[in-house]
Amino acid sequence: MCSVENWFFKNDFIDPRECDAATNGSPMKTKNYLELVRSWPQVGRHILGQFDERSIYVYQAYRPSIAEYAVANQRFGGDFSYARMSWIKPNFLWMMYRSGWATKEGQERILAIRLGVTFFDELLRSSVPSSRDPERFDSDASWRQAVAESDVRMQWDPDHDPSGRALERRAVQLGLRGEMLRRYGEREVLSITDITDFVAVQRRHLESDIRLLEVPSESVYVPEVTAARVAGVEAVPV
Repeated sequence: MCSVENWFFKNDFIDPRECDAATNGSPMKTKNYLELVRSWPQVGRHILGQFDERSIYVYQAYRPSIAEYAVANQRFGGDFSYARMSWIKPNFLWMMYRSGWATKEGQERILAIRLGVTFFDELLRSSVPSSRDPERFDSDASWRQAVAESDVRMQWDPDHDPSGRALERRAVQLGLRGEMLRRYGEREVLSITDITDFVAVQRRHLESDIRLLEVPSESVYVPEVTAARVAGVEAVPV
């Protein structure tokens, strides 16, 4: 098992081969869930994610053929469709809720995709909410026009705990299409890692003893000021 607050396969106390096998070499930091959850806000719109000054992780779930192509080529292609909207989620547990911890049909493989924060913030700035925000759009017509012209859809939904219970805190997901999806799938990705084995181990911990559950070490990501205001996050830089 990968140890709390240590980089995968870089822990002095854990055999690095165990972590490498579980994560396919992903340099993702994990932490015990019960410790980490104490640091998260309980309510409001917050982007929880794992990030540094250069990059941020987002997650997607796919069938094996799409995941295998993406990992092998470090871009999306093959059976991946650029003709439909594709949704990305920076919050690991939100992805686990949507995919049933990688048990739902067509979502059996979980990918951790590392993006540059500059591109991620650009996605936020370009986004249009999936329902009309009266603070941004004074009429349904203006909102519908913005939806038609934008390649990025933003949606805030209830976040969920590991068991799937809905929380008061909101989690964001971004739907990409058109040129933004092309950029995401072909040019903007820094790395793509299959973390399905790690997910399977944690699913077993959830079923047997939640005290053993580890998740990616996530904290509140605060975008640059324009992106934060467009997204409507609770924490806005000054």
